[in-house]
Formats: sequence, C-alpha cells, structure tokens
Amino acid sequence: MSTRLDHRNPLVFDTRDLGRRPGAMQKVSRTVPAPADLGLAGVIEVPEGSSMQIGLRLESVMEGVLVTGITVAKAVGECVRCLEPLELELNARFQELFSYPDADGRGRPKAEPDDDAEDDEDRYFVEDDLFDLEPVLRDAVVLTLPSQPVCREDCLGLCPECGLSLNDDPDHHHEAVDIRWAALQGLVVTDQDDEKDNMSGAASGVDEKQEK
Repeated sequence: MSTRLDHRNPLVFDTRDLGRRPGAMQKVSRTVPAPADLGLAGVIEVPEGSSMQIGLRLESVMEGVLVTGITVAKAVGECVRCLEPLELELNARFQELFSYPDADGRGRPKAEPDDDAEDDEDRYFVEDDLFDLEPVLRDAVVLTLPSQPVCREDCLGLCPECGLSLNDDPDHHHEAVDIRWAALQGLVVTDQDDEKDNMSGAASGVDEKQEK
C-alpha cells in the first residue's frame, strides 16, 4: 500500500481544477525549497533548502495529466580542473504523464493501479487528484547538471608539480629533466664535488710546504 500524498508538501500539486476534462489546461508557478541530495553527490548539486522556481503547464488527457515544466535554481560545486568553488544557474526542463488510476465499471478510481508491477515502476500516478513532482524533478536536474563541472571553459587547472593555479600564473612551469639523464647528472655533480675536494686538499698541501 503506497503512502498517501501530503498536499502540504511544496512538490505535491493538485489537479482538481482540471476536472478530468480532456483538453483542460492550467498553469502553475511556485517557489519551493530544494529537497536534500538534489544533484550529483560530491560533484555539483542544488543546496538543500535553497529557492527553486518552478513553472508548470498541466494538461488533462484521457490517460491522466500531462505535466510540462521548467525549474530554475542555482547549483554549487567544485571545478574539476582547479578545485575552486563554482556556482551555475540551472534551467532544467521536463515533461511527464501522470496517469489516472484504473477505474472500475462505474468509472470510480480503484484504490491501487492493477497494471503489471514492472510496468508501474516506470509510471507516475495521480493519487486523490494529487501528484508528486519530486522524482521527475530529480531526474531532470541530474540530467541537466554537468558531470565534469568547470569554473570556465578555458580553465588551465593546477600545476601537476606543485599545485599552483595556472589561472593565476599561466607562464608558470618547472624545468623538465629527462629521466634518462638523471643518473648521469648525478654522476656529474658527484665528480664536480670530488674535484673540488681534491683541489682543496692539494692547496692545503702546498700551504704546509711553504710554512716549512
């Protein structure tokens, strides 16, 4: 048995004014607080409780209520290149049919839809003249948000050597050393140090002879 919808929920909408008259249409605008976990966790999402503007067009059809809408909100996240915080305006559009429950021989709605259970999983229903927009809204937002958000299209990211933001210093670079020469470079440094030590020793010997 499904839980009855609560008309006080800001994402639950009433269709009674349509009167189940095919062709009837109604427009609804509403500002609602964003539900929790709306977006791509750990990447970018609409903050819980932030304002979302929703505009809907409800159309009565034989099978139920066709809902066409758009939601406008602000999403926040982190740039995948430079790791700086970012904010973008989200415009998510959607359209979904909310079906009427199956009716009995007298045209009265049954308590529960009796379609195949697997088919019902992909359908949304009008219940007691109400429908819940949240699952449709969630799908629309997730499909609209970028999976790899960037603060700007030409973001240069971070230096892989030291982590400095290349946006702040585009000319920043490190001298690259060919790994094939790294060992030889070490030998050269060692030889130079040995040569310095030898020269120092020779100079000390000369000084001692002069003193004698």
